[in-house]
Amino acid sequence: MAILLVIILSTFLISLISFSGALTLFLGKKLDKILLTLVAFSAGALIGAAFFHLVPEAITEIQKDQIFNIFFYLIIGFCLFFVLEQFINWHHHHTREHPEIISFSYLILLSDAIHNFLDGLIIAASFLIGFQVGMVTVLAIIFHEIPQEIGDFGVLVYSGFKKNIALLINFISAIFAIFGGIAGFLLSERIGKGILFLLPFAAGTFLYIACSDLIPEIKQKVNVKESFSHFFVFLAGLGLMLLTKILSE
Repeated sequence: MAILLVIILSTFLISLISFSGALTLFLGKKLDKILLTLVAFSAGALIGAAFFHLVPEAITEIQKDQIFNIFFYLIIGFCLFFVLEQFINWHHHHTREHPEIISFSYLILLSDAIHNFLDGLIIAASFLIGFQVGMVTVLAIIFHEIPQEIGDFGVLVYSGFKKNIALLINFISAIFAIFGGIAGFLLSERIGKGILFLLPFAAGTFLYIACSDLIPEIKQKVNVKESFSHFFVFLAGLGLMLLTKILSE
């Protein structure tokens, strides 16, 4: 039950990040520049978590004749997020002006609830493998969630929601991470070591978010100085995940 408590606390912490949207009320125009730095760091952290932690851990724990399945589930995770983005308009927003999505505000909340539930499943699987893997997964998700939640709050306000209502309903969609965490824990009792395959699945989702969503955001800038700055921040995200791997050995 101690693991379940850690999972619930971790997913609750992830849910609280939904209130980071309130930063838009204080930072104003300075926010966009900060967001792009967070996006660059997040991209590096997600790729680092996938290649330095989740995939190696799955390979270590799974028998050699099942290694093919690791990469199969990685591709499944990648493709699932591709389908979600293409067919139900699941978009992460890292700037505050998106006039084209006013009519999609409720769809954004629904897709974010699904996203957060999946995050909860992934967090549960990671902690069930090991505490260090769980913490790395939580860190990677936090780095991604901060810019996403700020963007989502801006979208909801722009779509016509009052600011306090936008914060509340964004939090309600975020708490689905807790339900996902509990579901993941209960699921592990039924499928045993099959829960391991959620690690490469998570790696696939991390890679899709980083390569299809985050990196294109920072590539839009044509200023050479900013481009180099974002690249070094991206490397810092990778470096953090590499450092946690080295220290855990």
